[in-house]
Amino acid sequence: MQKFDAIRPFYDSEINEAIVSVVNHPMMKAMMNFTFPDSDDAVWKEQLRKTHSIRDFQCNFIYHTIQKVLEKSSDGLTTSGFEKLEKGESYLFISNHRDILLDTTLLNVSLFEHGLVMTASAIGDNLVQKDFLNTLAKLNRNFLVQRGLTPREMLQSSKNLSEYIGHLLQHESRSVWIAQREGRTKDGNDATNPGVLKMLGMGSDEANLMDYFKKIKIVPVSMSYEYDPTDVLKIPQLIAEMNNEVYIKEKNEDFMTLLSGVMGPKKRIHMHIGDVLNTELDTIKDEFENTNKQILALAQVIDDSILANYKLWPTNYIAYDILNKTEEHAHLYTADEKSLFERRLEMRIDAENPVALQGILDMYANPVVNHLKYS
Repeated sequence: MQKFDAIRPFYDSEINEAIVSVVNHPMMKAMMNFTFPDSDDAVWKEQLRKTHSIRDFQCNFIYHTIQKVLEKSSDGLTTSGFEKLEKGESYLFISNHRDILLDTTLLNVSLFEHGLVMTASAIGDNLVQKDFLNTLAKLNRNFLVQRGLTPREMLQSSKNLSEYIGHLLQHESRSVWIAQREGRTKDGNDATNPGVLKMLGMGSDEANLMDYFKKIKIVPVSMSYEYDPTDVLKIPQLIAEMNNEVYIKEKNEDFMTLLSGVMGPKKRIHMHIGDVLNTELDTIKDEFENTNKQILALAQVIDDSILANYKLWPTNYIAYDILNKTEEHAHLYTADEKSLFERRLEMRIDAENPVALQGILDMYANPVVNHLKYS
């Protein structure tokens, strides 16, 4: 298994040494003081030093950190669809991607609460350049997706990544979370990149790719936040893309976005677990012989599940009505909710920047546009 060493999380045998190496780090102190505000540092440090497995670290520390995050920055998390999952079974969760950390950690919190197998989760190595964040990610069962490679390096990296994901699912009975596309959705249009499915298919041990995908049990996940705490931070990249320009990130931009996503106000959050894909894969196999056409069809099936089950909030309907100069959905929000949303726009967007305003409104309105296709 040495070929996975560059991307894998820690083994349980490595956990204690890794924790001891960061127990006195200022960022660990900040996280633990936030999570356990009434405990002396000596208490949580002693408990950390007694931790010898990823599960213990996640259940005794990260779980409580996320509960505190929800308490401080949201009006709570609701879920649906978990009853379709079986205890002890591993699944490949393919999710829309709105927040760097919370999409996957909220899934793991919910899996833990339902007594289900928690995930190993993909994270871009650009997000863990700082030593502490790299250690924390590996403590939390994140595996790395390598970025910024040459085409030849990318091919080899993708093959290695796909084999590792297949190994986790089939040989370690470990569920896996991966985003439907590289990077978070910036414009509210959640769409599966076929390239992600091609990468996953590189690990296939079946003659027909659909048989492999059926074996590893794909589950689409719909994540929905009433307010996106990083909405304004996404605007510069959106504007660059609209102008066909290459967007260059500022130094520490990923880190600041990560913090804003965790601690910024979100109001309500909902996560829906879709059906395990099964008969859909049989249909694709019967309909298409060409692998590329099969992958495109599968991407559409995943999109159908994510978009049809996406929870729409008053903010989505308000943005849609503002953009379209209508009151078509006025029965789905109150005057106070609309006023609050408009005040938020005024505070976060320069009124003299119509492109930025359009970008924010599109971000919230596009989920309504997409949902209408299914209703």
